Amino acid sequence: MITTDSYIPIPAELVEVIDETPTIKTLVLAPAEPMSFKAGQFIQLTLPGVGEGPFTPSSSPSRPDRIAITILRTGTVTERLHQCRPGDVLGLRGPYGKGYPIEKLAGRQVLVVGGGVGLAPLRALILALLDDLGPIKRLSIRYGARSMEELLFRREYDQWASHPKVDMQVTIDSPQSGWKGNTGVVTTLLKNLDMSLPECVAFLCGPGIMLQFATQALESEGLKPDQIYLSMNRRMSCGMGLCGRCNIGPYYLCKDGPDMNYAMIKDAPNVF
Repeated sequence: MITTDSYIPIPAELVEVIDETPTIKTLVLAPAEPMSFKAGQFIQLTLPGVGEGPFTPSSSPSRPDRIAITILRTGTVTERLHQCRPGDVLGLRGPYGKGYPIEKLAGRQVLVVGGGVGLAPLRALILALLDDLGPIKRLSIRYGARSMEELLFRREYDQWASHPKVDMQVTIDSPQSGWKGNTGVVTTLLKNLDMSLPECVAFLCGPGIMLQFATQALESEGLKPDQIYLSMNRRMSCGMGLCGRCNIGPYYLCKDGPDMNYAMIKDAPNVF
């Protein structure tokens, strides 16, 4: 039941600020009471006196007492959030949405595709899977950013890829001095996938144009729409399906998503 109390955030102390890239910071929050969430669910983060915005936690669901929010500086609220310092008190309400269908991944090969700050919501999925890799056959991570400086969570790549079931490939858009990896947009990492396609489930998160072309690339490789999930964190205001801003076709991202099976929304006019 939704009441006026549903809009009241719980206090959360900012305990750490991590400079990820020149435009992205991670705020680590200690909520006044543990906030349990599933990977892929989102929260509304409140900066008192300024505003609030929807963000998907980038931390492991196994730590409800420490919630990390990774924020790209894009406007007034995010600019002010970037100015916050340890000791500041913010607000959290939620979680909202359904989260990633991890319970359906047993026996499957999981493909995670991220672009730019889109790796942040996917990090919660990656960490949740790394907590127990037993049920899945394989975790393949494909990630791209504009430049070396914009690569998110770079300090963690070796640790992720050290697991026998995990492989990771990273790319940057254009050649850059000192870069020895792949060059090109993230879709260049989706050609000739070395995976059992009938067993594959793909999770994509990034800018709309990246989601569009990555989805097309995966379909060209042979994946069917029901094997593809799109993380679509946009236009979510109330978080409870009341404001009517986040709909795609008949679905509300805040209630039915924000991680949507592509088969459900592929014919909607406002998917990308």
